Amino acid sequence: MDLEIQGRVVELVEKYGAENIVVLIGGAEAEAAGLAAETVTAGDPTYAGPLAGVPLGLRVYHVVEPEFKESVDPEIYEEQIGMMEMVLDVDEIISEVSAMRNEFGQYKD
Repeated sequence: MDLEIQGRVVELVEKYGAENIVVLIGGAEAEAAGLAAETVTAGDPTYAGPLAGVPLGLRVYHVVEPEFKESVDPEIYEEQIGMMEMVLDVDEIISEVSAMRNEFGQYKD
């Protein structure tokens, strides 16, 4: 997660409160998705950005996770994300993101 996006996350948390923020990730690689999830839950593990050492514990999901998929119009999901699901390692992505959410998330739905 780049420094600019980390800064936006900080701004949104300050404006709306961490309990009111849900982060959606759309990255294609499990490792990158897990790193982004870790950044918004436990803090930036690279200690390079505004979230270095800042454990926000935000709710975070990848767009291929069932929790998100079930909450949107199926036709729009299929149109926008369906093709991606065929080429991504969905199980690995879900494993990475849910592990960070379960370990470091402070807010439950």
